[in-house]
Amino acid sequence: MRVVAVAGAKGGVGKTAAAVNLAMLSSAAGYRTLLWDLDPQGAATHCYRARAKVKGGAVRLLGGKRGLDTFIRTTDHLRLDLLPADPSFRVVDTVLSARRWPDRVIRKLLRPLDRTYDVVILDCAPGLGIVTESVVAATDLVLAPVVPAPLSVRSLDQLQEFVDVHRPGLPLLAFLSMIDERKVLHRQVVAQVRADQRFALSAVPVSSSVERMGMEQIPAVLASPLNLAAVAYRRLWAEVEDRLDLAPPAGSVIDLTSIAAQSADVG
Repeated sequence: MRVVAVAGAKGGVGKTAAAVNLAMLSSAAGYRTLLWDLDPQGAATHCYRARAKVKGGAVRLLGGKRGLDTFIRTTDHLRLDLLPADPSFRVVDTVLSARRWPDRVIRKLLRPLDRTYDVVILDCAPGLGIVTESVVAATDLVLAPVVPAPLSVRSLDQLQEFVDVHRPGLPLLAFLSMIDERKVLHRQVVAQVRADQRFALSAVPVSSSVERMGMEQIPAVLASPLNLAAVAYRRLWAEVEDRLDLAPPAGSVIDLTSIAAQSADVG
């Protein structure tokens, strides 16, 4: 089992969109996939048509007395399960700080799922606190969306410093998100980061198909598979898959483009 954390210091940079779409692509590639929504806003949960509610809230979920499988829900998609968010996740830092080893909690909770899933994707809330520390201790790769703006690039440096302190050597893969080539500043930042080895080759453009996910509750890679953002997510997944050094998937590959075309014909 490989764990990917989509994380960052800033909000509004496309973390949830990346987590939702990469989880869909992982399952379509044949991997048994779990998407864990750690953001109290529950946007990833909403995109998969689930209710952002965990019985007992953060205290019960992170208490360790029950396995995560108690809280996991299936989705409408083959090989893709969801661990939904809950509003109580707003106080998850407080809950974790009460534990003896807060940085080990998430890793300990995920360990029993090793034979159940091939890939676990964590959609993290923005910020660099105790939760992020626990996530970093449990993950194999930190994936960081970066909007082409100076402050967003600066926040990547903050995330890199955080990772280096709490888990030296942990791979971090950044990617440009929500790019608008019409903006001079975006083009300038794109040119600046080309030499930064932390950045993926893939970059996700701003897209209405991604913005509509909250309304349609369908991942963009499935709803509009030929859209430029969907194509970018597929390229990004290929880079993530390569970084994770995954074993060959046991399941068959699903053609998302074909499914989307069939749905359009039915509609």
